Amino acid sequence: MNGSLNYYLRLLLSEINNKRGWFLSHPLFNFVVTTLQKLNMNKSTDYLGQPILSQLLSLLDHSIIRHTIRNHKANYRYKKLFLWDHLVSMLYGVFTNCTSLREIQHGLEVCQGKLNHLNLSRVPPRSTLSDGNKSRPARVFGTIYQKLYETYKSVISDSTLKVEIAKRLFILDSTTISLFKAILKPAGRKRHDGKSKGGMKVNTLLHAETHMPSFINYMAAALHDQQFYSYIKELPDHSIIVFDKAYINYQQFAAFGQRDIFYVTRQKDNSVYRSIEELELPDDPNILKDERIEVTYKHDNQDKTVQMRRVAVFSEKYQTAFVFITNNFELSATEIAAIYQNRWQIEVFFKKLKQNFPLTYFYGDNTNAIEIQIWCALIALLLLQVVHKEQKSKMAFSLLAAIVRLHLMNYVSLSVIIETYKAKRTRIKKEPDKPRPKQTTPPALQIAIEM
Repeated sequence: MNGSLNYYLRLLLSEINNKRGWFLSHPLFNFVVTTLQKLNMNKSTDYLGQPILSQLLSLLDHSIIRHTIRNHKANYRYKKLFLWDHLVSMLYGVFTNCTSLREIQHGLEVCQGKLNHLNLSRVPPRSTLSDGNKSRPARVFGTIYQKLYETYKSVISDSTLKVEIAKRLFILDSTTISLFKAILKPAGRKRHDGKSKGGMKVNTLLHAETHMPSFINYMAAALHDQQFYSYIKELPDHSIIVFDKAYINYQQFAAFGQRDIFYVTRQKDNSVYRSIEELELPDDPNILKDERIEVTYKHDNQDKTVQMRRVAVFSEKYQTAFVFITNNFELSATEIAAIYQNRWQIEVFFKKLKQNFPLTYFYGDNTNAIEIQIWCALIALLLLQVVHKEQKSKMAFSLLAAIVRLHLMNYVSLSVIIETYKAKRTRIKKEPDKPRPKQTTPPALQIAIEM
C-alpha cells in the first residue's frame, strides 16, 4: 500500500513541478512533500534481498559441490536428500545451535518463504536427515571443507611470524569430544563408580599462516595420539611441525629427517640422551643451553640413534626454564622458542570452535553422524572467518557469531552490520585546546601592587 501511494504522490509532485512559476505556492505541494518524507523516514538501506544464511552460502562456490558430488558420487542412492539440501540443513542447525533434528526441521519449516534464497525446494524431514547422517560418508563433507579452505586460505592468512616460517609451520594437537560410551570407547582407566563417557579424539593439523586446520582425523579417545602419524601423509616436504610431548616418537623423528621435515617440541623430563657438541650461545641471556645431542631408541629389536638439537630457554613470565628439541640447526635458538610459543594458536582454535559452535548435542547416535556435524561446524567456522577477515571487522569473533545466530534468516546485510559497528567504535579525536593568552598586568596596577 505504501509503495503504490509513494508512486502516485511522486507522480503528482512531478505534475505540480511542470507548472513553473506557481508550483511552490500550490496548496498540494507542501502536503505531497511532507507525506513523502514520512513514507521514506523509516526506509533503510541496511537490508538485502538475501538472508544472512544465504549471504554466507554465497561464499561456497557451487563448483566445489559439483566436484564433490562427482568424485564421491554423493547423490548416488540419495534421491530424497541431495548433498546441497543435506549441507544447508546441517549448517542451519550448526549456526542456530539446534539441539536435535526436530528443531532443524521445524525451524526451516517456519522459513518457508525464504527457502528459495537457499536453493531448497523443500524442507528435508527429520527421518530423511537421520538416514542421510547415517549413510552418507562423512568424508564427503570433509572434502567440501578442504576445497573451501584451499579457496580462502590466502584471505584468512594472519600470522605474527615471518612469512617464510608461517607458510611452512604446522601445529599438531588433539581435542576430545565427550560421547556416550556405547558409541566410542572411553579414554583412561575405569572409574570406581562404573560411570564413564566415551569420547572422540579430533587430531588436528593447524596451519600457522591461516589459524585454520589443513587436515583433520577422527579416532576413539582411548587410542594414543601417536597413531595419528599413520594418517599424516599430506604434510608437505620442507615444512615445520610443532607439537607437545604426547607426540614424541623417535622413529617418526628419523622419518621426518628423510623428508626434510623439521619438528619442534619439548623434551620429556625423563629423557635419556648423550651430549655431542656445545653450540655457540647468542647474546640473549635467556638462552641457557644450545647443544647437539644423540638419543638411542629401539626399532625391530635393534638399537638405533637419532641426532637432534637441544635448546634450553628461561621464561621471565613463568620464572622457569623450558627445554626444546628439534632437528633444525639453521634457525636461531630464539626463533625455535618463538615457533613453539605459536603452538598456543591451536588451543585458541579449539576454544573458538567449542565456544561458538558447542558440540554438546549431536544429531545422531553413530560415529558417521557425529563426524558430519563436526565437519559442518568447521565449515561454518571457516565461512565466518572469511567474512571477519574480508570485512576487516574489529568486533570480536564471538560477537559476530552471536549476531549471525540471532539474525540468521533476516534480510540484514552482514557488511552493513560490521561497518556500523566500526563507526560506533571509532573514537573522535578531540582538537587540542588552544593555549590561553597570558594575562599581563597593566603598569599602573603593578605600581599600585608594589606600593
